[in-house]
Amino acid sequence: MTMQGALRTEQNQARGAEFLTFTLAEETYGIDILRVQEIRGYDSVTRIANTPDFIKGVINLRGVIVPIVDLRLKFKVGQATYHEFTVVIIINVADKVVGMVVDGVSDVVALSEEQIKPAPEFGSALDTRYLTGLGTVNDDMLILIDIEKLVTSDEMQLMERLPEV
Repeated sequence: MTMQGALRTEQNQARGAEFLTFTLAEETYGIDILRVQEIRGYDSVTRIANTPDFIKGVINLRGVIVPIVDLRLKFKVGQATYHEFTVVIIINVADKVVGMVVDGVSDVVALSEEQIKPAPEFGSALDTRYLTGLGTVNDDMLILIDIEKLVTSDEMQLMERLPEV
């Protein structure tokens, strides 16, 4: 993450922020709404050989080749089933456009600083490197994803080398 990105994340958390919430399996997650470009239904993708399972392929979105990542497979939660309710969230992060397959989009919620708590440390038992924290809305817990850290991670850099379709 760039110094400017880290500062922006800290500023958003200090003031609170708005998050697009979505579901993966039985859990609710949130990403910074300012990173969302659009929300689409899941459509067929062009598969690319020798990519990790979580990279489903690519789509041509108005002339831009967009890699499609299934977050259920990436985070190892739930089954990767595709039906009329499956959604792709198109995000724009770190000069990259990426599609994220999720079970469904829920809402946009505003969280104040007091509603956002740091992600707990679980040691090596659970990978929390892509979490910015946990939000609370009424009695519900919201898992907040650091989408910039996820998209710029080493394993996602494989998408940089995908051939043009």
